[in-house]
Amino acid sequence: MSRLILFNKPYGVICQFTPEAGYKSLKDFIPLSGFYAAGRLDADSEGLVLLTDDGKLQNRISNPEHKLPKTYWVQVEGVPDEVALDKLRRGVILRAFKTMPAQVRLLLLDEPGNLWPRTPPIRFRKNIPTSWIELTLMEGKNRQVRHMTAAVSFPTLRLIRHAIGAYSLHGLAPGEWRFSSMQPLL
Repeated sequence: MSRLILFNKPYGVICQFTPEAGYKSLKDFIPLSGFYAAGRLDADSEGLVLLTDDGKLQNRISNPEHKLPKTYWVQVEGVPDEVALDKLRRGVILRAFKTMPAQVRLLLLDEPGNLWPRTPPIRFRKNIPTSWIELTLMEGKNRQVRHMTAAVSFPTLRLIRHAIGAYSLHGLAPGEWRFSSMQPLL
């Protein structure tokens, strides 16, 4: 039977068990062997990472053919207007491709509830406000969310993956992990 781990990856941690100079790795948090990340988050992104001991399940989670939605909370510089949000909804042209349409909504100008402080903190600029959007993608190219928000002139300051399919960060503090109590619904 497949086992699935939900892990709240902190800022500055790489999504692999093999350490690299200057970074903590999954090995610093998860003392188990035989598990592999199903998808990645950059070291400067935070949030949900799924790990499994089943190669078929790992492929199903991370393979874009299966169209598993990934939901992000994104702190951006400025306050996106409806025009910018609509561009994200329709898909934006990045270097070599156009992104698939996304679900996007402006959250409150304050951070999402129960959010932990980031270490190091996000830079504060007295004259430039920040805001939060929730962005759900059906694809996941390298640094895609950051490129998308930059393409509509609202650069990403903080990026947190909140959910993958039916799995979410609910109840997990940064650096914490747990086995999923539900069978993979993938």
